[in-house]
Amino acid sequence: MSINHFDYTQLKKANTKRILCLGDCMLDKFVYGQVDRISPEAPIPVFQETKENIMLGGAANVAANISAYECPVDFVSVIGDDSDGDLFEKVIGAAANINAHLFREKNRPTTLKTRFITSGHHLLRVDKEVRSAISEATETAIVKLLPDLIKRCDIILISDYLKGFFTPSLTQTIIKLAQQFNKTVIVDPKGQDYSKYMGATILTPNRGELKQATAMPVATDTEITLAARSLMEKHTISAILATRSQEGMSLITQTDEYHIPTEAKQVYDVSGAGDTTVATLALALACEIPLQDACEIANVAAGIVVGKLGTAIVYLEELSQELLKKYNSHLPEKLISLEEAKSMVARLKASGKKIGFTNGCFDLIHPGHTTLIKKSRQLCDVLIVGLNSDASVKRLKGDSRPVQNELARAAVLSSLSHTDLIVIFDEQTPINLIESLLPDVLIKGSDYTIDQVVGADVVMKNGGKVELVDLVDGFSTTSMINRISS
Repeated sequence: MSINHFDYTQLKKANTKRILCLGDCMLDKFVYGQVDRISPEAPIPVFQETKENIMLGGAANVAANISAYECPVDFVSVIGDDSDGDLFEKVIGAAANINAHLFREKNRPTTLKTRFITSGHHLLRVDKEVRSAISEATETAIVKLLPDLIKRCDIILISDYLKGFFTPSLTQTIIKLAQQFNKTVIVDPKGQDYSKYMGATILTPNRGELKQATAMPVATDTEITLAARSLMEKHTISAILATRSQEGMSLITQTDEYHIPTEAKQVYDVSGAGDTTVATLALALACEIPLQDACEIANVAAGIVVGKLGTAIVYLEELSQELLKKYNSHLPEKLISLEEAKSMVARLKASGKKIGFTNGCFDLIHPGHTTLIKKSRQLCDVLIVGLNSDASVKRLKGDSRPVQNELARAAVLSSLSHTDLIVIFDEQTPINLIESLLPDVLIKGSDYTIDQVVGADVVMKNGGKVELVDLVDGFSTTSMINRISS
């Protein structure tokens, strides 16, 4: 199974698509602190709180993952008529691209999961929830919304956390309406009884859930396939994507099976990895990517998210870079647009990262270039390299330049470990990039003076610094070309 010829730009259609996501929502609270002593009252650790983060959880995290891909999402769920419900509305209201349809129930608390974390390890989790079915009145109100929401969406995603949202009748109503409007239904299932998912297009159980639903062994590829096909036949399901933790994923259809190896990553936290998988699968299918390739893409996204701490999400530019790196290694995977760079820089700065910027033509990479890149990266957490376009180089250096086109130059820069992001600019100077990105540190070679550095005034006015680094003498692309020519 391979998507070596996959055109990742299909994912760029995300903002023109619409996904309907329904499910059990919750708030995930992460409380961070230190444990330095044992309580004198009992043999338990004393947790000294330092900070807390509140994030969307459950099906709401699925919606957040979709929205991070810049895809509009209609989200339907039930919350309690309580202060946590107020907080949930505030948090989801601040999320871009999510149109929330929330129903409150007076006798139902908003689900809240509080995790206490110290030194990167989970100490305790406290859950506040009920699992009783939603009321008939709430279900009736939801059903009234469904026809309009289903008609305008591209994909329907059911995210079942077994907290009572998906009654058998509501679930079947959703699936039958989807069939009526010829819409794909992806179900992230829970529990033992899958009869309520009858007629869905794709189920995404993990290995444990598949075993629980079928009472069949699921240790090997063959056993996974047999269990999946048993479930598909019993409940009229078209395909099953079984996630297998460190062993990757298995896509089982009526006629084929594909076993996708895991993405080798250092795992920090698996919280929300399943949400990312199903959200990415829905996005890829909405963008008209074939199911087999969509599953590969979802696998790559899962590999990204497990490297992040907490209930994390993946952004479109992150996913695009990973896909390029894996399936199109000859292309510049670190090359992004200015708009993508602005979005990434805003998030990176918000997380406390120092952004560095340097620029050049980088026509034939030599030790002078690599020294500049290496020393620049030592001055920041994330280094953005502004690269002159072919037209820009030609204006600066003459009609015989550049020797390598901009994609080739970007590919070479991408292979340097100290380069984090590359943005091509068409102007004669990078002033537009600098004004747009406002880096914390602007770096040039010591053959410049600060008053000669384009954008120095902009960076310093914004509170940043300009650094001049010593380079290796005797190296110049022009002199290299002249020697070759002679």
